[in-house]
Amino acid sequence: MAAFDHVIIGSGINALVAAALLSRKGDSVLVVEREDRIGGCMYTSDAVTCPGFHHDVMAATFVLFLTSPAYAALAEDLGKHGLAFCHSPHPTAVLRPGGSALVLGMDRAANIAAFNTRGAGDGDQHGRDVGAIEADAEFLFALLGQPLWSRQTMTLLAKQAWKKGLGPLKAWFGEAMEPSRGWLETRYGSADVQALWAAWVLHVGLTPEATYGGQMSRVIAFALEAAGAPVVKGGAGQAAAAFRSLVEANGGILRTGVEATKIIVENGKAVGIETAQAERILARNVIASTAPGQLYEGLLAGGSSPETAKKYRHGRGNFQLHYALDGPVEWEAAGLEDVALIHLTDGIDAVSKSSNEAERGMLPVVPTICVGQPDRLDPSRCPEGKAILWLQIPDAPTVIKGDAACEIETVPAWSEAMREAFADRIEGVLSKHIKNWDKIKLARRAYSPRDLEQMNVNLVGGDPYGGVCTLDQFFVWRPVAGQVNNGTPVKNLYHIGASTHPGPGLGGGSGLNVAKGLGG
Repeated sequence: MAAFDHVIIGSGINALVAAALLSRKGDSVLVVEREDRIGGCMYTSDAVTCPGFHHDVMAATFVLFLTSPAYAALAEDLGKHGLAFCHSPHPTAVLRPGGSALVLGMDRAANIAAFNTRGAGDGDQHGRDVGAIEADAEFLFALLGQPLWSRQTMTLLAKQAWKKGLGPLKAWFGEAMEPSRGWLETRYGSADVQALWAAWVLHVGLTPEATYGGQMSRVIAFALEAAGAPVVKGGAGQAAAAFRSLVEANGGILRTGVEATKIIVENGKAVGIETAQAERILARNVIASTAPGQLYEGLLAGGSSPETAKKYRHGRGNFQLHYALDGPVEWEAAGLEDVALIHLTDGIDAVSKSSNEAERGMLPVVPTICVGQPDRLDPSRCPEGKAILWLQIPDAPTVIKGDAACEIETVPAWSEAMREAFADRIEGVLSKHIKNWDKIKLARRAYSPRDLEQMNVNLVGGDPYGGVCTLDQFFVWRPVAGQVNNGTPVKNLYHIGASTHPGPGLGGGSGLNVAKGLGG
């Protein structure tokens, strides 16, 4: 029986951050991954469409990692092992059905000027919104990153109360609870500016009507303007490769094709794992980067399980669509050529309608579409003169009850026929915005929520956010109200990943917090 200081189940961003930090301090670390590759949602493949086209099958944009404490702690080491980012000066834009477009750059003064031309005072309001996030950045990003149930956070809150005063602090928290719809409709007069930000709330697992969506949208606006929407040079899979190289250089071990089936618990303490190959691996600490159901109903089946863990809810699914193109895209609107991420939507009501339809189990009539242009940032992704489009549809149902347009014949589980019919609907929206579509389309590949779950077991129902991110399942209540930070009812067993604080994305926060707590 092999013995380690730490055994980590899963190999997503949080698991790799923890492995890198713990191995760097000299501890023996083993990462076990059930798939034949590491990286979780960081996966690049050249077998998606045509030879020579390298597609990020799931995650693509690394702004949350680039701005995270985890990257700050590991940037130099990861750089030595090949991690590099590619950028565009224009991180995001919106393109509306009538052809109206609005682009966000990384120059705040230019953004203010551009927004003021769309709505009187809208640019000035943008300056106030992102300026407020910038002013509160130390406090806000600490709340969104460090362990919340801690003396450190209590001290932080006390300092903020002293600085602002209790009344202003109460007002700050009240405004932070505002939904995205409330924020946009009361602050901005321009439909274009509203539309620019309306879809971003979907990328944090919320909807325009969800509590604290406005604050999360403002955080995104600040992060995009400050750090852009970078992609990894060579593809997201290269981030996983850099982590592997770093962990192995530190003496850590990463094993793929090894499925943990049980956490060994003795006298209330985790002492190791059992694998599908009947192997027993002992460890001082076990770190599980899994969804709550996989941890408590699978790995700990018959053991200690918080009753509320059974009530944990997963959210809407994700639908991915990838294109290989025979040349550059000629967009309907000017100025979109080098934009990293473009949303195709008409604004708040359109986003609200599509996400509501998906939450009710319906295929949306007009899905909200996020279009990435990775080759514009990183030409190595495809042959010279060609192009790639990466499409994410963040409002796909997991269990299907019907088609809101009454056009697609449906069954409860995603089938190949339904996947392709829905892909046709998405392509119909996309092609109307591209002048030369029929000339440049070479091949496409669609992935339904079911396909994505089969590729990554943590994407339960195709949910990329590790569970619904509404207030009852976020902050100190994520994943369950009784859990304290990343601890569990089992001693020496730690729970990390998108289902734990600070939630989804590529920030690596939970892996960092556990590693720091263990001396990393």
